[in-house]
Amino acid sequence: MLTAGDKRCPSLQSSLRYEVPGLMKSVAVIGRRTLMTGIASALVVRKAFARPMTVGSTWYDHSIIIDGLGGIVDPYSPNGRTRLSERAWNELRRTGVTAVNETLLPVGNEPDAWPKLLRYMGLFDAIVRANPDRLRIVRTATDIVSAKAADQIGLIYRTQDTAMIGTALDRLSELKRRGVRVVQLTYNLRNLSGDGALEPANAGLSRLGHATIARIEQEKLLLDLAHGGERTIVEAITAATRPLTISHTGARAVYDHPRNVSDEAIRATARKGGVTGVYFMPYLAASSKPTGADLIRHIEHIANVGGEDHVAIGTDGPLLPIVIDDEARKRAREAFEQRDAEGYTAPGDGPDVINVVEDYNRIDRFRRLAADLTKRGWTSHRLEKLFGGNLVRLYRDTWDG
Repeated sequence: MLTAGDKRCPSLQSSLRYEVPGLMKSVAVIGRRTLMTGIASALVVRKAFARPMTVGSTWYDHSIIIDGLGGIVDPYSPNGRTRLSERAWNELRRTGVTAVNETLLPVGNEPDAWPKLLRYMGLFDAIVRANPDRLRIVRTATDIVSAKAADQIGLIYRTQDTAMIGTALDRLSELKRRGVRVVQLTYNLRNLSGDGALEPANAGLSRLGHATIARIEQEKLLLDLAHGGERTIVEAITAATRPLTISHTGARAVYDHPRNVSDEAIRATARKGGVTGVYFMPYLAASSKPTGADLIRHIEHIANVGGEDHVAIGTDGPLLPIVIDDEARKRAREAFEQRDAEGYTAPGDGPDVINVVEDYNRIDRFRRLAADLTKRGWTSHRLEKLFGGNLVRLYRDTWDG
């Protein structure tokens, strides 16, 4: 999901780098109009929502709904404000999402990554402190259940790299103490632990990678292999002794792309008690403009290969829909040019690619997706697993077990 691109963050007095393929993402959530915990959008995200669906909503309203990789956004907040606006909060509640995985920056092998990560986490902490009645940092699976009962959104702190850890494995203990619960081993390129999805050598897991996985498991953190190279993923699953996740990906058998994973990896993840999450990204289809039908093909393939207890949703995007206008297209081009210059460009990426599945680019996207799956024979019990139940079980097994 992330590549590189510098944006000045006035509140931190430093430049952190964070983008999403196809559209520019800014880390500045304080002192700017847009506030984003986890992914900070520089796109204009405004209310352009269809009325929420009611078909099949009974089970949905009472279920725990989790986005395994996403972010909350407040496009209406004035400069310098960390308190979510009433308008944004009401719209976030309408999504029905109980908890969302929020990425802590940075990613990639950039200088001073560790202090940047700590500053960024401090920024998120400030946002949570400003919204104690609305947001909750998730440390245990029970916290997600409590967030649902309290009408809050749980924030699951996570990284999308271990480049900021490197050989200093005690930093994993510090991250856990500060609230991090999910650690992704690699991003797209190579770090000291192993190769990412875009590394042509596909060299796999390093000795340090083995040691890092062992320490992640010792700390009872959840190992995430999203963005990993093919060999890195297979070797890391073999090395793992506890449940793990590939939080945001697609099925390579449906569309052969380096960011998607093989049936072997899906099955191996399931055998370890893990979960594979499906993203709402261009890499689901050769056109780079996936339809709702494309998304469903990936979901059903992973459910069929790994089992219905081992599939989830990790959208890799904000909870609120994105307005695709001239400004959005301009920023998409700028983001692509920056990524291309720094070597993060994935196959199918391009200056006109925006990271959405347009059929579900709406406030009721999960309800609509559930309704479409219902038409294909999915029961409410199976849908409850897909939209949150499987992840709650995984979190309980890794964090609490």
